[in-house]
Amino acid sequence: MSVNSTRRNLWRITLAVSALAMSWGEVMMSSGRGAETGYDPLATAGEATAPIDFTVHDAKRERDIPIRVYLPETVAGAHEAPAPVAVFSHGLGGSRENSPYLGQHWAARGYVVVYLQHAGSDEGVWRGKRFAERMESMRAAMTADNLLARAQDVHVALDQLTGWSVEAGHALFGRLDLEHIGMCGHSFGAGTTQAVSGQKFLMTGTTNTDERIKAAVMFSPSSPRRGLTAAQSFGEVKIPWMLMTGTLDVAPVGDQTLESRLAVYPALPAGSKYEVVLEGAQHSAFGDRVLMGERLERNPNHHRVILALSTAFWDSYLRDDAAARAWLDGVGPKSVMEEKDKWQKK
Repeated sequence: MSVNSTRRNLWRITLAVSALAMSWGEVMMSSGRGAETGYDPLATAGEATAPIDFTVHDAKRERDIPIRVYLPETVAGAHEAPAPVAVFSHGLGGSRENSPYLGQHWAARGYVVVYLQHAGSDEGVWRGKRFAERMESMRAAMTADNLLARAQDVHVALDQLTGWSVEAGHALFGRLDLEHIGMCGHSFGAGTTQAVSGQKFLMTGTTNTDERIKAAVMFSPSSPRRGLTAAQSFGEVKIPWMLMTGTLDVAPVGDQTLESRLAVYPALPAGSKYEVVLEGAQHSAFGDRVLMGERLERNPNHHRVILALSTAFWDSYLRDDAAARAWLDGVGPKSVMEEKDKWQKK
C-alpha cells in the first residue's frame, strides 16, 4: 500500500470516528443524559396520576388554602415507599392549576408535588373584573401583608400534610417523605419561596424560614428594592438554592427588573447555589400561559431546560443521588441549554 493510500485511509477513519462522536454528542444533547454518568433528568419511568384537590383550613386565621396534589404512579398490589415532596407557590393572580407541566414531570420522576393557592393574591384578584380594573387590582394585591400570608400558608400546609400522612384512610396516608421537602415558586411565588427558605427581612429577620424545607427553586427570583441590601437579605441562606430567570424576565406588575433578579445569586453564600439565565425568556417562560403584553414567540427548549435542571436539583438534594449531583455539577446542564443561555454555580 502506498503512503498516500495509507494517509487517505487514516483520514477516512478519523472522519468516521469524528462523525460517531458528533452523533453520540447529539444523542446526549437530545436526551439530556450525561455521557459520564448515564443520568438523564428528562427520562420518566412512570406517569403522574390525575391530580387530587384538597382544602387546608387554617382555623387560627379563618383562612382556606386550596391545594392540588400530583402523586407518582403506583403499581397495583405493591407497597409504595413515601416519596420526597416538592411544594409550588403560584405567581400573582395565579392558582393551584398553574404550571402543571412541572407537577406532571416531577411526579413521573417519583415526587409528590403539592400546589398551593393563596387567597388575596390568587386569581380571585382579577376574575370578574373589567379589563381596565384588572391591573390595578393586581398591583393592590402585591403587598408585604400578602407575602406574609403566603409564608404562613406554607407553614400551615406543611403541618396539615404531616397530619394527613399518618391519617389511616387518607389519600396521602404513607405517601409523603416529609424529611425531604423542596419548595419552589414563580414570581410572587418565588418571593414566597425565598421568604420560607432563608431570606432575611428588615423587621422580621428570618422568622418566616421553615426548617423543614431542605432545598428551594426560584423561577423569576427577586431582590429587595428598599430596606436591606441583597447581601444582607441572602447572605445567610443555609440550604441549596437554584435560581432561574431570563434575559426578558420583566413582569407587568411590580418593580423587579432583570438587574434586580440577577442581584440575588452574587449575594448568596457559596455551596450548592445555582443560576441559569435563559436567552430570550420572558416572564411567562416558566409557566404555561402567555402574559398580557408579551408578544414574542415562546422557545420550547426553555421548558426542557427548566425540567432538566430542576429535576437534577431535586434528585441531588432531596434524594442524595450522586449521579444527579455529578450531572448537575458537571457538563450536564450544558447538554440541554442553548448556546446563549448562561449557567453558573458555586
